[in-house]
Amino acid sequence: MGNVAVNGVTDVELARQIAVDAGVLLCDVRATAEHSGKALGDQGDAQANRLIIDRLREARPDDFVLSEESTDDRTRCSAQRVWIVDPLDGTREYAEGRDDWAVHIALSIDGRPDAAAVSLPATARVLTTDDAPPAYGPIPAAPRMVVSRSRPHAVTLHVATAIGAELLPMGSAGAKAMAVVDGIADAYLHDGGQYEWDNCAPAAVAMAAGLHASRIDGSPLVYNCENPFLPDLLICRRELAGPILAEIRAYKASTPD
Repeated sequence: MGNVAVNGVTDVELARQIAVDAGVLLCDVRATAEHSGKALGDQGDAQANRLIIDRLREARPDDFVLSEESTDDRTRCSAQRVWIVDPLDGTREYAEGRDDWAVHIALSIDGRPDAAAVSLPATARVLTTDDAPPAYGPIPAAPRMVVSRSRPHAVTLHVATAIGAELLPMGSAGAKAMAVVDGIADAYLHDGGQYEWDNCAPAAVAMAAGLHASRIDGSPLVYNCENPFLPDLLICRRELAGPILAEIRAYKASTPD
């Protein structure tokens, strides 16, 4: 079972506190750094990663960690409990002074996303798998889909047209997914290639909120794989999952590989 308590701190509480603290550090780095652009992003990434790894090793020394910013220890593949983290999701947005970047802290148990937190530090927002599920209202006549600010994927544009969706350009994967959790958007469809750290925490929080989260062929999201590449993702209101998956199948069937 997930969300164990060690020294009185549950897995979700630990994820939340680490995500918040890493976010505070990142905001401080951005406010005081002499660097800008990629150098600023690299500095924030590295410092947040050190904080996260140190805190997880201290609090859960027997668990493994898969991080975007650390060397991958493949012995994690045989472990039951693996923390999958992204110290800074949306490096570009962070370096540009925008708000739509995030910190991801997730625990995968037997390959399934379990306890997790996603922090949106620039807006002082943190969402976890322990939060009460939101009371979502009716889906608008034009469902809202979050998309990449610079490179909306062809399948996303096809689905948006097919269901009459309004497009909401946004930065990081975590910010997009949390926009759906918060009811700002109704769907997030990604087909441009991601890694486990890009979506494990967002998917866990979304599923805990009662949303649909899967691969774009409808299959479950599986984590702690030997190759952490995870090509695609769909997070959406449950009422939209069927229509969106059907349109994806139609698009794939009509489009050469």
